[in-house]
Amino acid sequence: MGRTIGSPSKHSGSRHTKEEMLVLPITRQTVTHQATEALRERILRGLYADDTPLRQDALAAELGVSRIPIREALRQLEAEGLVVFNPHRGAVVSSLSVDEIDELFELRAQIESDLVRRAVMATKAEHISRAKEILNAYEGAFRTGEVTEWGKLNWEFHSTLYAPAERPFTMAIIQRLHQQSDRYLRMQLVLTHGESRATDEHRAILAAVTAHDVKLACSLMRQHIIGAGRQLAQFVSAERHASEQRTKKERRS
Repeated sequence: MGRTIGSPSKHSGSRHTKEEMLVLPITRQTVTHQATEALRERILRGLYADDTPLRQDALAAELGVSRIPIREALRQLEAEGLVVFNPHRGAVVSSLSVDEIDELFELRAQIESDLVRRAVMATKAEHISRAKEILNAYEGAFRTGEVTEWGKLNWEFHSTLYAPAERPFTMAIIQRLHQQSDRYLRMQLVLTHGESRATDEHRAILAAVTAHDVKLACSLMRQHIIGAGRQLAQFVSAERHASEQRTKKERRS
C-alpha cells in the first residue's frame, strides 16, 4: 500500500525525503486554493450573507478538509475584502455601508476611466472580437437567468477592454473592487431587472472603443460605473431600511 503524504519514511526517521519536501507544500497549496475558491464562490453567490460567521471547524467539515487550509483561505479572502476578522466573533462575511459603496464606485470610475483612456488606442481587432463574444455570453446569461455567471462575465468584459493598457498592478486592484461589489450588483440586477440598462451601456462603451473615440469611451465608462454605484447605494439603503422595519414589526408582535 502507498504511504500517506506527510508521514515519515521507514528509512528517514522523522526527516522528510527530498521528494516529500517538494510535494508537501504543493499539495497544501492546492488544498488551500481549492478551499479559497469554494468559499469565495459561496460568498459571491450570496449563500453566506453579510455578517455571517465563518466558523473554521464547520467549514472544514463542509469542505472535507482540515482547519489549516480553511484558516489560510479566510486570510486570503480577508485580503480580497470579502471577509473581516472580528475580535469577538472571528471571521465573518464583510458588508458594505452605503458610504462605502459610494466610495468604492467613485474609485472604480476614476481608475477604470483612466484604464480605458490608456487602452483605446492600443486596442486591436482581437480585443474587440473577444469583448463581443463576452457580451453575447453575458446577454445570454441574462436571458436564461444564470445569475452566478453575471459577475464573472462582467469582469471578463471590463478586463478585456483594459488589457491593452498593460497595467497589471492596476488591474489587480480593480479586480478586487469588482469582487467586493459583485454580490450586491447581482442582487440588484435580479430584484430591479436592470439587465437591459447594463446591456445598453456595455454596447455603447464597446462601440466607442471600436471607433477609437477616447473621450467618448472614458465618458461612457465613468457614467456607467457612477450610475451603477448610485443605483446600488439606493437599492441597498432601501433593502436595509425594509429589513429594519420588518425586524421592528416582528419584535412588536
